[in-house]
Order: sequence, then C-alpha cells, then structure tokens
Amino acid sequence: MPDLHVLVVGAGIGGLTAALALQRAGCRVSVYERAPSLGEVGAGVTITPNACHALNHLLGADTVRRIAHVPHSGAVKHFRTGATLVDTRRGERQRLRYGADYCQAHRADLHRALADAVRAHDADCLHAGYAFVDLDLEDSVVTARFANGQTATGDVLVGADGIHSVVRTRLWGADEPRFTGYIAWRGIVPVAALDPVFRAPDSASFAGPGRTFTRYKVRRGTLFNFVAFSQRKRWATEGWSERADLAEVLAEFADFAPEVQAILQTVEPAECFKWGLFERAPLQRWTRGRATLLGDAAHPMTPFLAQGAAMAIEDGLVLARAIAAASNSEAALARYEAARYERATFVMRESQVNARRIYSRDPNEVTRSSHRNAETLGLYEYNPVTVPI
Repeated sequence: MPDLHVLVVGAGIGGLTAALALQRAGCRVSVYERAPSLGEVGAGVTITPNACHALNHLLGADTVRRIAHVPHSGAVKHFRTGATLVDTRRGERQRLRYGADYCQAHRADLHRALADAVRAHDADCLHAGYAFVDLDLEDSVVTARFANGQTATGDVLVGADGIHSVVRTRLWGADEPRFTGYIAWRGIVPVAALDPVFRAPDSASFAGPGRTFTRYKVRRGTLFNFVAFSQRKRWATEGWSERADLAEVLAEFADFAPEVQAILQTVEPAECFKWGLFERAPLQRWTRGRATLLGDAAHPMTPFLAQGAAMAIEDGLVLARAIAAASNSEAALARYEAARYERATFVMRESQVNARRIYSRDPNEVTRSSHRNAETLGLYEYNPVTVPI
C-alpha cells in the first residue's frame, strides 16, 4: 500500500526505525519530536540478534558493526569476590546460531545512524520542537496537533513517544504506573581509564543480594556503560535524567568487587544518573482508527531482559511490512497489532517477572541452568524481517 503519508510522533530509536522502514516501503513519512533538537539521551543499548536482523536489513550489517561492539567474552560474577559464576561469552556463537550478532552500542551512535538514513530518503522529514498535544481521528485522515500551534494531517499516525506517551493517553486515557521497588544508576567510563586487569571480559554482571551491577563495552570497545540496580520502598519520579550522588552509589555498592569500585570511582559526576523503575499493566489494544502505538508507548518495558529497544525496533519494521502488505490503513494496523501484541506483551510481563527472580536469588546459587534471560526464553529466534504477518 504505497503513497501513504504516515505521521510518526517521537524521534527515538523506535520512531526512527519505523520511519526508515516505512520510507523503504514506499510511504511518505513525517517525524515530529518534542525536544528542540534531535538526539538521544541515555548511554548503552543492547542489540540482541532479533533486533540486529532488523538493523542489518535497514542500515546494512557493515554500518551496524561500525557503530556497535560485539562482546566476545562475558560473565555473571559473584558480587563480592568477582569469581565467575556463569560464562556468557557470545560473539561468533550468536551469529552462527541466529544469523545475526549480539552487540551493544552507545544510544547516540545508533540514533545518529538511523537519523542519517532517514534524512537520506527525505532531508526535510524530521521536525524538532513539535510537542504533540492531541489528535483528531476522521474516517479518511488523522490530524495531529502540537503545542507550537501547528497541525499535521496524514493517513496514519504512529505514537512512538516513549514511556510517557501523550499519544497513548489521548487514545486510551491516563494509566497508573506502579513503582517496581527498584532504582538504577547509569554512567559511562572510558575503558582506558581503568587498570588493564579490570578491562575484561567485554561484558560482566555482578550478582549480589538485592543488587546487581552490569557493565559492557560500547563505541567500538572504548567506553564502559554501566547500570547498577538496587531496591527501595518508594520513589517519586519516573525518568532517567536525574543527576546521581556518587557518594550514594559508592556507599550502596561498597561491598562489591574491586572492579566495581574502580568504575564508580572513575565516573565523572556529569556522566552518572539515577532513576526509579516503574511498570504498567499491558494495554488491551494499541490501535484506534488510523492511529497506533509502538515501542514503550505501546508496551513500556522494564530493563530486566534488555529488550526495550529490541522490541521497538521489531515493532517499527513489522509495522512497515504490514502497511506494505495490506489494502488499506485500517487493515494494515490490525495486521501489525495482531503480529506484535502477543510477543511484546509476553516480553513486557517476563521482564517484570525476571526482576523478582534476579533479586530474590542467592548469588552463591547462580548457575547456567538457573540463569534465565532473553536467550533462554527463545526471544533471539525471532526475525522481524521474515516473520509471517
């Protein structure tokens, strides 16, 4: 179904993936981002084989390998001693088994590659400073209204505006986020700033009682992205841009291995952030008339399976394939939701369950057989390029 004009609200990784896939399917695309300039916050992002298939298809495998780092060594370690509990090395094994890499990238690098590819199709399709406020659904068109007084009319509207989605609220009403009981810190450290003994393996997760500390290489192996999780009884705000107090995180992980201490003592205060983790009940539907949702706007993910970005990337490609295959926009969106809803909702729920599984276990009892993750759930077997829709 070529020649549709698709409005994409949100220029994050999911929105740009959808925009690029839709352009390649023959659609005219306009992307609207509330921020005054395009860019990606955050730091590391895991691109598992299921998502890597889509990025290889849209960007080319050479581009993906240029912006991402493939971890050839990895481990789950004991929080205090640093002893290896589970060997999680991936590298060539993942590519041979699934046909695509398991890799990790700096969000800004992936975002830039997607934005450049979208602009290469249409230099004028990305619009910053457009905060979506409402939409009008009509039989033949959908109109988006923005805080700057502008409007845009198209054949389909895609809400890719993240966990605080205004599109979702306008379609289905406000939801009630529930604090999970977990908080997180994230930061970036140059690998070269650490003692060589702490630079391997490429990725490592330190499993402690009620806490974990994970670090992995991004930007072609030159930076360590770290994420540290702990438990709290309450938290007020949802978001991940609050500056962290380094003294607090150092105290929280004071009993962790020397490698963890070295990373936390090296991170610059401006590169360390703290946020609370919230979860939501799954929506019953994503689509209403000519409007639908994708990524965290449709199925907000907690990070405990490292599948949030992967699900948004999958959504974007499958949406474009559904639009290309259908005879009209309503049929296309119905096909998209039917193809994606069960999988995304399963991953959303399993991520919530995995948090409770991780933080209730004794780190001394972690073994390969007890280590449950996205791969053991079979999520890497999915290929959004070829899956029937």
